[in-house]
Amino acid sequence: MKYCAIATLLVSLSVSAAANASKAPGSGPNPFSDCGIGAALFPEHKVLAVSSNIIWDIGTTAVTSATASPETCSGKNVDAAAFILNSYDSLVEDTARGEGEHLTALLSILDVEQTAQADVVAAVRAEMAEQIAADAYIVANKTEKSQMFYFAVINAVNAA
Repeated sequence: MKYCAIATLLVSLSVSAAANASKAPGSGPNPFSDCGIGAALFPEHKVLAVSSNIIWDIGTTAVTSATASPETCSGKNVDAAAFILNSYDSLVEDTARGEGEHLTALLSILDVEQTAQADVVAAVRAEMAEQIAADAYIVANKTEKSQMFYFAVINAVNAA
């Protein structure tokens, strides 16, 4: 398992290097501190961002973000992740009800069109119902639960 994770990381780094070969070294975002869920949750604390990215998935999501779409390393996705972390409890309550000011604010941060909001909320509700029922959710800390919510929202927004 450990070797598989290391191999995945090395492949991700190789892909990242190949994709950015035409750019000047250091001109793009640092995948471990500026991208991924770690940067979204800890934008002002580089060490925490790196630690979170490595703990979450050995940094593969962060490296993929930096390689495939460096624009996701800042902007509304980062703002959304910070908002989720700071208002997680209220967002879970709003999501359970299917409406609420925190949920509306999150959709606004992500620029979700009014016509797509009901579909996004329904998808997030379905995903979070599965997450909450899982054993892993019970033992997860607030940051981990916020990450689960973040990915449910981003997946729903991308699918809408």
